[in-house]
Amino acid sequence: MEAEVALNATLDASPTTAPEDETDDLGGGRYAADCRARLAFDVLANRWDSVVVYILGEQGPMRPRAMLTRIGGISSKVLNEALRRLEYNGLVERHRYAEAPPRVDYALTEAGAALLAPIRALGAWAATHGDAVLAAQDRFDRASA
Repeated sequence: MEAEVALNATLDASPTTAPEDETDDLGGGRYAADCRARLAFDVLANRWDSVVVYILGEQGPMRPRAMLTRIGGISSKVLNEALRRLEYNGLVERHRYAEAPPRVDYALTEAGAALLAPIRALGAWAATHGDAVLAAQDRFDRASA
């Protein structure tokens, strides 16, 4: 209990702590289960979701077959799951065309397009720190073996 009080006091005194009105904007207190920041991380936690958002942001509306070709390394089943998840979260829109044969394409919503800047920032972080992360993983694996 004392450690928790000390940790909270440290966090409250930290210059990196967001002002109280900023944490309220996230939908809860600093550690609230319904914090909007957790929602953002949940949306991007899947391996392929951010890749699909990025590709749609760079290329514009696309058909699933074109996405499969552009992304590479993803199965049609996994792409379909990612698209459904992104549609569920309001990040992509599915457009069906009444044609023969049926045609479907996907495009980013406003919320999906707003994720492009954070995704690019994560990409820049990975370019800068990726080698250090991989080296740390190798060291850990060797030490654990």
